[in-house]
Amino acid sequence: MKLKIHPKYQQATVLCASCKTTFEVGSTRSELRVDVCNSCHPFFTGKQMILDTAGQVERFQRRLERAERA
Repeated sequence: MKLKIHPKYQQATVLCASCKTTFEVGSTRSELRVDVCNSCHPFFTGKQMILDTAGQVERFQRRLERAERA
């Protein structure tokens, strides 16, 4: 195995963008930023949470209503 080619493994701080939770993990990077973590992800919490940034959910619901009327 070659020497001095592997990255340094260290404690990293993970920052969640949606719930602002921070926690420590081991990583080769010092800081990680995630959109959704295990504290706010619907799979782990059991709650349905819709993250809509471009209005796609409203457009889909309007299209669904038009299809039901027709």
